[in-house]
Amino acid sequence: MTTTIATTKAVEGRRADNRTGATVSRPGFVWAVPATLFFVLFAIVPLLLVAVLSFTKWNGLGSPEFAGLDNWTGLFDDPVMIKSLWLSLLLTLLGVAVQTPISILLGVWAAGQQRNRAVLSAIYFVPLLLSATAVSVLWRALLDPNFGVPAEMQWLFGDGNLFGSRNSAIGVLVFVGAWQFTPFHTLIYQGAARAVPPVLYQAAAIDGAGRIRQFFHITLPQLRNAVITSVILMVVGGLTTFDTVLILTQGGPGTDTTISAYYMYQKAFKGFDFGAGSAIALLLVLVATVISLLVVRLSGYDKMRSTSEGL
Repeated sequence: MTTTIATTKAVEGRRADNRTGATVSRPGFVWAVPATLFFVLFAIVPLLLVAVLSFTKWNGLGSPEFAGLDNWTGLFDDPVMIKSLWLSLLLTLLGVAVQTPISILLGVWAAGQQRNRAVLSAIYFVPLLLSATAVSVLWRALLDPNFGVPAEMQWLFGDGNLFGSRNSAIGVLVFVGAWQFTPFHTLIYQGAARAVPPVLYQAAAIDGAGRIRQFFHITLPQLRNAVITSVILMVVGGLTTFDTVLILTQGGPGTDTTISAYYMYQKAFKGFDFGAGSAIALLLVLVATVISLLVVRLSGYDKMRSTSEGL
């Protein structure tokens, strides 16, 4: 009983401090040193090395030779590179268009109190626990034109070779990516939906608003910041995806699914041109950064406006 009273007084004291504007102590910078060092050593330093290599000519042996802007000018003169960049943007756009509505609907549903909701959610989140390589190998076997599902359902898939045409191969990449990563974004929306104040739904119900109106006029506006966060993660993930293309299509048919990340792999590790590969890698970082900043800027997310103002 004494402990409970003391805890209550401490909470009330902190609330009083917050109301009066008293300074609340926060952890010092020392707590951030391990994470900062990790980020610098495994993110900043490699990125700087890649930037340096992008201005050199190096086959992996000996010392890199300075090549000036040759690698960069070569990128924009390479039709395969231009095509791969547009293809990366296309796959990213399709991924956002497919995963966002599904993730929102599933996230809002998973945030409810339906019967067996926890069990069904746990089953649905299983693909999130698998690596992209394992998922790609699984679907490559399932979609094999000779022994997979398409071979047994030719009435639906035609000749069964989904990897033999550009449109079907792109469709497979979008589907496999959505199958694996939609649960992750669903988790984001589930947490955001649970944070919506119940009083908003109660007031809407009193005014006669049904579930559909509540979803479009309360839930979606409250998920605005979650949508922006999810889209940024999709953009970065879509532009840097690699293993799915490597295992499922290997850039084929022809170069129809050769995205920029896979083309970087071909240049650096198959063509032993690490300078050109580094230039492609740095270009992808720049493109992903610019798109992410544009999304943040245009959406107003950088101002961190609250969706629950006044509550």
